[in-house]
Amino acid sequence: MTQKTEQKQKSHDAILASAATLLLERGIQASSIMDVMKGAGLTVGGFYGHFDSKEHLFTETIRGTARTVWNALLRKAKEDAPEAPALKVLERYLSRKHRDAVTPTCPLPSITAEVSRTGEPYRGALEAELQEFIQSYAELLPSGARRREKALAAIALMYGALSLSRAVRGTKLGDEFLDAAKKLGAELLTKEGP
Repeated sequence: MTQKTEQKQKSHDAILASAATLLLERGIQASSIMDVMKGAGLTVGGFYGHFDSKEHLFTETIRGTARTVWNALLRKAKEDAPEAPALKVLERYLSRKHRDAVTPTCPLPSITAEVSRTGEPYRGALEAELQEFIQSYAELLPSGARRREKALAAIALMYGALSLSRAVRGTKLGDEFLDAAKKLGAELLTKEGP
């Protein structure tokens, strides 16, 4: 790899990192190309050498951010609880530590409402990542006819409980959302049969 190619890759990675930070903090629409490039320590003029449009940048950011967070969560769960990684994913995702992180890592609570309003190309990017989440989570569950269904339900439960808990963080209700979701999620994941 030449020095010029290496520098271009570093710049590309810096742009994606800046976009990921802004995505989590502000969302898509409130994040300008100028702000992304400023966060990357680059000038706006260099943007189009990396991306065709703001939409191209943020579809790649959604995919990359979601995939990185999910894969890290799966990897850590498999290391910590190889006998029950699906349950460990649920517990980690619905932890107070995850909810209260100063800088949230999971983009879902930050972007789903905006993606539902703005549609494509963001909807397609999010759907592709969610399909991967569902598939990889289902693979952690015991084989059976309802693996995908349980994975869908558990992911919806995790996302919904975390989103509501963040919205009312610092209240008793915020903690109750997490506790109830962990309890019901564990029942769902450990229940055998239909």
